[in-house]
Amino acid sequence: MGKKMKRILESENAVSAVVGMIMILAVTIASISIVFLYGVPTIYKMQDMANAQKVEQAFTVFDSRTSKVALGESPSQTTFFSMMDGDIRVKGDNISYEDSRIVVISVDIGAPWYNSFKNNKYKWGSWYPHIGEPGMNEFNASLGSIVYTNKNRMIGYEGGGVWSRYPGGKSVMISPPEFHYNGETLTLPIMRIEGNQVYSGRSDVGITVSSDNMPTVLYPDPSSDANRTNPLTSDKVIIYIKSEFYNAWADYANSLAYASARTDDANNTAVVELEVIPAMGRDTLKTAFKVGSVNRYNPEPMYNFSFALEARASQGLNPSNYQITTTSGTKTLTYTLAKKGGANQLEIGLVYEEKAPGGGVETWEGNEVFTVSGSKEDQSASVDMLSKDLNMIYSDKKGTEFSWGNDTAISIGPDIEYHNGDVESLHNLTQHYMKLITKDGSVVFNLQQPGKSDPVDYEESTLTLYYDGMPGSITYLHVSRNDLIVDLN
Repeated sequence: MGKKMKRILESENAVSAVVGMIMILAVTIASISIVFLYGVPTIYKMQDMANAQKVEQAFTVFDSRTSKVALGESPSQTTFFSMMDGDIRVKGDNISYEDSRIVVISVDIGAPWYNSFKNNKYKWGSWYPHIGEPGMNEFNASLGSIVYTNKNRMIGYEGGGVWSRYPGGKSVMISPPEFHYNGETLTLPIMRIEGNQVYSGRSDVGITVSSDNMPTVLYPDPSSDANRTNPLTSDKVIIYIKSEFYNAWADYANSLAYASARTDDANNTAVVELEVIPAMGRDTLKTAFKVGSVNRYNPEPMYNFSFALEARASQGLNPSNYQITTTSGTKTLTYTLAKKGGANQLEIGLVYEEKAPGGGVETWEGNEVFTVSGSKEDQSASVDMLSKDLNMIYSDKKGTEFSWGNDTAISIGPDIEYHNGDVESLHNLTQHYMKLITKDGSVVFNLQQPGKSDPVDYEESTLTLYYDGMPGSITYLHVSRNDLIVDLN
């Protein structure tokens, strides 16, 4: 064999070509495998997302058309949904209502059962043991829903709003519900779904909503319960919303300027709590009166807090220890009026007590007096709890002050340190202590002279009370129920 032939046989060029081809095929196969492994699921996921977005848009149109039915503009409306996968269910029967409903209760904080209820009030069903008790008013309404489900994604219409729940359980609002609150009036037109149907498939489905346009008024409704009147006379209104989209309901309430909500995750419930603003103005004095939670973010939330006192009998207006006092949890605030220093005058005192850890007693004594005019049963006095001209002296009997500091459980600004003998105006003291005493909600002041006859003629005396209520307060409540019959075509 010649040298040339030997070189050809021993050459590696042919091997290199084969190896190269094999490597190209391997890379190609690997690339295709990666595309199938990662790309195809991504494509399907994008299809699911596109389908969900189409359903969300269809539900938004459905919401708008349903409002026309609920408001009486149309007896019925039909909306078509393009189904690529998943199913649509009408959940408007007694079983569905157990998981989709609203309960509204109003409570009096002075009721003997309130303290036991208070510790559990943010839980679904916490009101059950107290139904029928004095100071408790409860009514509830079923919601029902229309829900599209595809794998773990859920989109639905409930309570006049459109909601979307993701596989992780988090819900978001697509369109707001019929829940309107402006800081004074809550209007709640409840849309109750009636029906029980399901559709699965890929063809279009039509959802028809109809109504007799005869809403049922749930509040005010004094014919069914004498306490269901406006303005509200209770101390709190608490709304429980049980729903598959409960955390989105809570987010919506928290987005409103004057409302806030908590969640009971174990029971799929959003809880909205509103303070009731007691009636303000000038009225005949009573032995007890309410003050709502004042706005602690306002430097001077109290606008007018004054008494026009008239003597009850011939002994005149000469109390030895007339008290205007209230207690809220561990806090007690007491104003005292006494005829100590001479005729025709009332000396004022103020005592604030906090029994919680870190608290104590802060005592202020009047440096000036309120004038009493007239004689015997014609005696009268104007007592202004917001007087800027009347100064008080701090009496340090059991330790330094504790309530004038940074915002804590027992204190609130401004951050000032007082010592025995320091002077402060009655106006500033009332602003400060009224924020503290109403920090946890409305309070009831009681008027009395312990151990002795009351010198005040309540029929002739008056109280004038104006203040800035804490955001999240309510005066009027309007709740109605609209029944919506739903059919799948």
